[in-house]
Amino acid sequence: MQTQIGIIGCGPSGLCLARLLSLSGIKSVILERQNREYVEARIRAGILEQGMVDLMRRAKVSERMDREGLVHDGIVLTFNGREERIDMASLTGGQQVMVYGQTELTKDLYDAVLQDENITVVFEARDVQPTGYLEGKPKLEYVKEGKQITVDCDYIAGCDGYHGASRASIPREKITEFERIYPFGWLGLLSDTPPVHEELIYANHKRGFALCSMRSPTRSRYYIQVGLDEKVEDWSDERFWDEIRRRLPEHIAKDMVTGPSIEKSIAPLRSFVTEPMRFGNMFLVGDAAHIVPPTGAKGLNLAASDMYYLSTALIAFYNEGGRTDLLDRYSETALRRVWAAVRFSWWFTSISHKFNDDPIEHKIQLAELDYLMSSTAGKTTIAENYVGLPFDPTFK
Repeated sequence: MQTQIGIIGCGPSGLCLARLLSLSGIKSVILERQNREYVEARIRAGILEQGMVDLMRRAKVSERMDREGLVHDGIVLTFNGREERIDMASLTGGQQVMVYGQTELTKDLYDAVLQDENITVVFEARDVQPTGYLEGKPKLEYVKEGKQITVDCDYIAGCDGYHGASRASIPREKITEFERIYPFGWLGLLSDTPPVHEELIYANHKRGFALCSMRSPTRSRYYIQVGLDEKVEDWSDERFWDEIRRRLPEHIAKDMVTGPSIEKSIAPLRSFVTEPMRFGNMFLVGDAAHIVPPTGAKGLNLAASDMYYLSTALIAFYNEGGRTDLLDRYSETALRRVWAAVRFSWWFTSISHKFNDDPIEHKIQLAELDYLMSSTAGKTTIAENYVGLPFDPTFK
């Protein structure tokens, strides 16, 4: 097989990147280890920054998102029995976020990509191995139905996540990895129940953090902070509902509608970044290059900025006579925004979660939250970072 861009990973990053390139006449092959049903069923993020929303519109796959997505102007912080709202729209000149589940976003992308003549998708591609990218002769090798197949391409985009083949193939001496493991995880529950509030609620409580989120007016997503030694099977639905209500102000907890869980899982929290994000003719995108705690809702949205920068650079290369300056700037530009998001996610986690049993630590958190809520500058800091920092306007 031969193509212009070889993409590893058929999640939203790989799909959206391929679609953006296709609309500029650039062909790609996407290799995915799982089948379509598995990828579509993965429960992931649900908060889209304006940048991701704009990319979906640019990719011409936004019709259902624009119809069903829930636009939010603010978020709510609760602490010490208080309920405080961050009016993001008024603090950022009208910027908003959209609630639209990643599973739905992925389905929309598949509907477009699988009908796109510039894109070839190979599901259940086993033993994917990128080679030759450091020497300027990139290839993707994989096994399909017992046959060894090679894809010759100009460039490789590694959109295959934290455990994928792209980063694993890089010689250790050429990559630097930064990692911080947090001493807790999030236990998440999805249920077909109406959300307890019209906006997201981030709760700081002496028992631990809680988050009240949603996927639609009839489907809710809730999280509570748990220890790394906790197991999902030890958490019945009843135990989960009892615990999250303890962590919310009484007037909010009494309005919570409970019901059977559709899905429950525990996700450990970590910060992880690789430098650089380019290795010869291969570029890392999204979770293959960076992981942030979900507190700031930055995971998919950071992948969006990577997609923006890489698609812009590749379109310039193919459509502007082999222009390479943007490809050369990809890693540096993407990492600047990555580290800004890592900082915000760490900071937002630090003021909202329980790190130990020291009562002084909790009192300091409450004092910081009290200060932030009394300061327009403090609330603006949260709002600006939450809605998403702008893409680099010079990258064009």
